[in-house]
Amino acid sequence: MNRTILRLAIPNIISNITVPLLGFIDLAIVGHLDSASYIGGIVVATTIFNFIYWNFSFLRMGTSGFTAQYYGAKNIPEQAHTLLRSLLVAAMGALLIIACQYFILKLGFHIFDAGENVRQHAADYFRIYIWAAPAVLGLYAFIGWFVGMQDAKTPMFISIFINIANILLNLFFVFVCKMKIEGVALASVCAQYGGLLSALFIWIHRYKYMRKHITFSVLKDLKAYIPFFRVNANIFIRTLALVSVTTYFVSASSRKGEDILNVNALIMQLFTLFSYLMDGFAYAAEALTGRFVGARSKELLGKLIKYLFSWGVGIALFFTVTYALFFRQILSLITDKEEVVALALDYKLWALFIPIAGFSAFLWDGIFVGATASRQMRNSMLLATTTFFGIYLGCSYITPYYFNLYGNNILWLAFISYLAIRGIMQSFMAPSILRNS
Repeated sequence: MNRTILRLAIPNIISNITVPLLGFIDLAIVGHLDSASYIGGIVVATTIFNFIYWNFSFLRMGTSGFTAQYYGAKNIPEQAHTLLRSLLVAAMGALLIIACQYFILKLGFHIFDAGENVRQHAADYFRIYIWAAPAVLGLYAFIGWFVGMQDAKTPMFISIFINIANILLNLFFVFVCKMKIEGVALASVCAQYGGLLSALFIWIHRYKYMRKHITFSVLKDLKAYIPFFRVNANIFIRTLALVSVTTYFVSASSRKGEDILNVNALIMQLFTLFSYLMDGFAYAAEALTGRFVGARSKELLGKLIKYLFSWGVGIALFFTVTYALFFRQILSLITDKEEVVALALDYKLWALFIPIAGFSAFLWDGIFVGATASRQMRNSMLLATTTFFGIYLGCSYITPYYFNLYGNNILWLAFISYLAIRGIMQSFMAPSILRNS
């Protein structure tokens, strides 16, 4: 079982780890420009895009879960048709995002109380990167489908290609063409479309045997979308709650001043680095859970969960020790602004809590996605979100004096509690889900 998990997890870890590394590169590039406000600008802009795109993450998770179950059941026509339906929904979603871009940017600036320079840099990034929407959502569908097909290597190669291209184009546009934050955005757009084309090319050549099973008329069958949207509606609500927490976190940080915004952005990069590594195992959990549910093998499903959590505990301890020993050095790689790094040291403790509080939620998410247990995912996330806002807003009303003194610490306490509650609630829900599966 360990070999099977690692066969899927390692390629996903390699592909996932390039994403936060790209975030490191983006922040490192703008962090060495002539103003620290570029850091805030890219943080605000990418948070707006996270709010948009994460709400469409059901395209990846829903596609992965259904595809894995059809793979376990050896149903080739539905494997192909799941991808077609997901790509159609992705195309419609991308057109909606582009059509509403003016209102999205206005709403984003209403949420984030940032300075004029930060807002200007964020707007410059947003107006370029918005045109990557069709590629981003299309890749969600393709990657979810590849994962469901137990094919972890293809998403790895696509992700590596995207991120290497993005880094090289970043360096070219920013330092050769002198485009600053606009170059960072343009590099991301070009890389995303390159990734989408590579996914399509690989599918055409590696899965050509599926062509004879494709019937485009199934796209007109609205009843076939009902299970897809029933599961994905719950995932959408769950993701909306998740995005509301991360967006509010950045918004609350921006209201505490540019220095705190920059500090929290740096520490959040540590969370992002950890989360993408854990997502590698979560993707393996999605693929294998769906496969074992489709094949109706409860024994293998129970064995899978045992081994997954052994890996999760080990990874959480590794990251905790690494952050404890090399916190300052890691942040210094991202920015040369010593005053920002020095201020971040005051909040080092919260970075150490991130891995232990969060690892189980990532693993259970993968298991629940593979079992298409989207309702339980939704409910655990709603409770965790309520905990986050209850702690932060409750302290602001009940103890305003201490809130003014320790507001950023309270914000981090709320976030860590939110991570922990997700995993705890899913642990209680899991036995009934596994019995039913």
